[in-house]
Amino acid sequence: MAEVKWIKIVTDIFDDEKILLIESLPDSDAIIVIWFKLLCFAGKQNNKGVLMLNDRIAYTDEMLATIFRRKKSTVKMALQVFEDFGMIEIVDGVITIPNWEKHQNIDSMERIREQNRVRQARFKEKQKLLSDNVNNNVTNNVIDNAINNVTDNVNVNQDNATDKEEDKEKEKDKEEDKENNKNNVHSGASAKQITNTEINDFFDSVWNLYPVKKGKGQVSDSKRRALYKIGFEEISRAIDRYLTELQKDAAWRKPQNGSTFFNSGYVDYLDDNFVPDKKPEVQANTYQQQQSSYLDAIRNRVKMVDEWYANTNESNEPTCWDLIDEKEE
Repeated sequence: MAEVKWIKIVTDIFDDEKILLIESLPDSDAIIVIWFKLLCFAGKQNNKGVLMLNDRIAYTDEMLATIFRRKKSTVKMALQVFEDFGMIEIVDGVITIPNWEKHQNIDSMERIREQNRVRQARFKEKQKLLSDNVNNNVTNNVIDNAINNVTDNVNVNQDNATDKEEDKEKEKDKEEDKENNKNNVHSGASAKQITNTEINDFFDSVWNLYPVKKGKGQVSDSKRRALYKIGFEEISRAIDRYLTELQKDAAWRKPQNGSTFFNSGYVDYLDDNFVPDKKPEVQANTYQQQQSSYLDAIRNRVKMVDEWYANTNESNEPTCWDLIDEKEE
């Protein structure tokens, strides 16, 4: 509550009976000064004459002595005199000045309250006008921005439509690239997800398919990873194609070492690179068959000679060697 800047004192206060009695007491001047200080302090408090520091703490004689800049004993004595003369009341330690209204000008107080009400009303009106202006400005700005945005959008809609189509095409290409990458990786795993253990296990499985198991340690990790990305089935087909091609020249071609094949030799036999050789396939035992046919021919010739000598006579019939030559022709 705001403090009161003045209090009302009647001009004949020193003719008051209580003041006259106080003047007859020792330290009367100090007591009277404390009385006026007490009235002024109550006016500052503006709490209907109740002296409270806050809602829970009441002013004590020690606190008042400090505020009035007087000795504690003098303030305590003055408060006792005021209480005895009925000038104050002390209830539960709370000092109260009774009939406080007689020290106030009621008309003036009402006028002050009215002035405060008018002042507060004017302040609220100004705040309302200010708020309305701010809202109007914000609304106008929003409308202006909306109009500008619409105008800008009309100007760039066609360009935006083209850009959107291009963006859609780019997104579609990205999705296709992602799908292709997934298909190129063994078991659908991404390169970042492949562990060395998985790659080595895969390499062991294709290594076991190859007949010449030499130089396994010479196949680098990068080569093994490349094989893994190609996949087990295609590598298996490449091995089969290579071994089939070897059988066509089995008399002189031998399989490469495993290290040579898996480092680079398999490349020509992948699905996209393989070109079948049209040379007729030769069985693995061709050499033995040729030898057997040659021996059979010799045996036949010997048999023919034996038969000729068994049936020989002195006639001029052709010799066995002539017969052999004729047969060869």
